[in-house]
Amino acid sequence: MTQEKWGQLRQRLLKTVGQNNYKTWIEPLEFAELQDGVAVFNVPTSFMGNYVNQNFSDLILYELTMSGASVQRLAFRVAANAVTRPAAVAAPAPMAEVETAPAAAEVHYPGTQSETEPDNVVEALQAAPLDARFTFDTFVVGKPNELAHAAARRVSEGGPVTFNPLVLYGGVGLGKTHLMHAIAWELRAKRPELNVLYLSAEQFMYRFVQALRERKMMDFKHLFRSVDVLMVDDVQFIAGKDSTQEEFFHTFNALVDQNKQIIISADRAPGEIKDLEDRVKSRLQCGLVVDLHPTDYELRLGILQTKVQQYRLSYPDLKIADGVLEFLAQRISTNVRVLEGALTRLFAFASLVGREIDMELTQDCLADVLRASERKITIEEIQRKVSDYYNIRLSDIIGPKRLRSYARPRQVAMYLCKQLTSRSLPEIGRRFGGRDHTTVMHGVRRIEELKTTDGQIAEDVEILRRALEA
Repeated sequence: MTQEKWGQLRQRLLKTVGQNNYKTWIEPLEFAELQDGVAVFNVPTSFMGNYVNQNFSDLILYELTMSGASVQRLAFRVAANAVTRPAAVAAPAPMAEVETAPAAAEVHYPGTQSETEPDNVVEALQAAPLDARFTFDTFVVGKPNELAHAAARRVSEGGPVTFNPLVLYGGVGLGKTHLMHAIAWELRAKRPELNVLYLSAEQFMYRFVQALRERKMMDFKHLFRSVDVLMVDDVQFIAGKDSTQEEFFHTFNALVDQNKQIIISADRAPGEIKDLEDRVKSRLQCGLVVDLHPTDYELRLGILQTKVQQYRLSYPDLKIADGVLEFLAQRISTNVRVLEGALTRLFAFASLVGREIDMELTQDCLADVLRASERKITIEEIQRKVSDYYNIRLSDIIGPKRLRSYARPRQVAMYLCKQLTSRSLPEIGRRFGGRDHTTVMHGVRRIEELKTTDGQIAEDVEILRRALEA
C-alpha cells in the first residue's frame, strides 16, 4: 500500500468518524509499511497508539481490507524523538506493538499548556468528545435530584471555589455522569481557558500503573497537579487499591492546596465505600456531599415527557395514547436508562408498524423490559422491614389492632406494597389479615396525602423504599 492510497483511505475515514475524531486521532497517523500482513503506523505518543488501537483499529482494518490490502492486524510504533505536539510525527523508530489499553474520556480546554511540558501531559490532555446528550438543558430536575443539580450548576460557573470537593453519589442511572458531563460542557462555554480533566477512577488507576511501569511518575504527578478542574467518575473503583489510593490522596491534597476544583462521583456515600482508606474518606467528606435519590414517579414522568418532545422531531406523526407515559413511569422505576431505552424502542417500533402508541402496543413491544423491571420485592419482606423500622411486632402489622401506633405503620406498609410490587389491591388486603381492598386503597391514599404535609412520614417512606430497593 502506498502513501497516496493511505491518503485516499483517510478521506473515507473522515466521513465515518467525523471531523473532530479525524483531526485528533486519524490525521496524526503516518503509514510506515505493510509487511507479513501487518500494517505498521507511526504515532507521536504511546497514548495515541493505545487509543487508536482501542477505538478505531477495527474500522481502519476494514477500510484497508476493502481497498485490496492484505492485512490481518495493525501495529503502532512510537518515534523515540517525537516532539510534544500531539499531531507531530517524527522519524521511525524500531517497531513496538502498542498494547490495547482503556483510554480516558478527557476534555482539554486549550490555552494553558506550553511547548516544554512533559510528553505525558500533552498526550493525556488531548481532546476527546463528551456525550452531547448530557447537558443541563436535557437534565430533568425533580425533588430527588434538585440539590445535586443546583450544586453542579454552581460549580459549572467556574467562579471561586466555594466547596471542594463536590461529591455526587447515588445508584445506577440516577444522573451522576449526566451532571458531570454537563459541568464540563458548561465550563467549555464559559471558561474555555481552563484545563479540565474528566476520567473514571479505573482510568486514573490505569494511568498510575502505566506511569509506574514506564518510570514516568514525575510526568504523571505533573499532569494531575496541573489541571484546573479534576473530575473523577465512580471513585469506588479505587477502593482496596492501596497504592492508587495513596496517589489519589496526594493528588487531591495538592489540588485543594492550589484551590483547584475537584468533582467526584460514586455509587454510595464516601463513608459507606468498603475498603476505602479513612484518610481518603475524610478528604471526600470535607466538601459538599450530595445524594441523588432514587427517582420518584413525578420525576420519571417528567423525564418521559421531555423525551417525547425530543422524539417528536424524528417522529412528528406518531400519536401516543393517554396513560402510556404514566404506565411506564409507574412500572419502570429503578433505572432511568432502562426507562429511556424503553421509550426509544417504543417509538421506533410504532413507526415501523405504523400504529399509535397505545397500551396494547406498549405491553407487546416492551414485554421483556416490563418483566425484567418487575420488582422482586415481596409483601412479606415489606411487612418485616416496616415492623422493624417502627419497632413493632409483625403480628401487629397484620393483626386487627387499630391503635394509631399500629395503624400508621400498617398504612405505610400497604402503600409500599402498592408501589413496589405488582400485586393487586385485593391480594394485598388478604396478606394484611384478610382486609378488604377498599381498606388498602384508603391506606394508600392516606399516605399519599401525608407525604405532602407530614415531613416525617415522607422521610420514613423514602428511607424504607431505599432500604427495600437496595
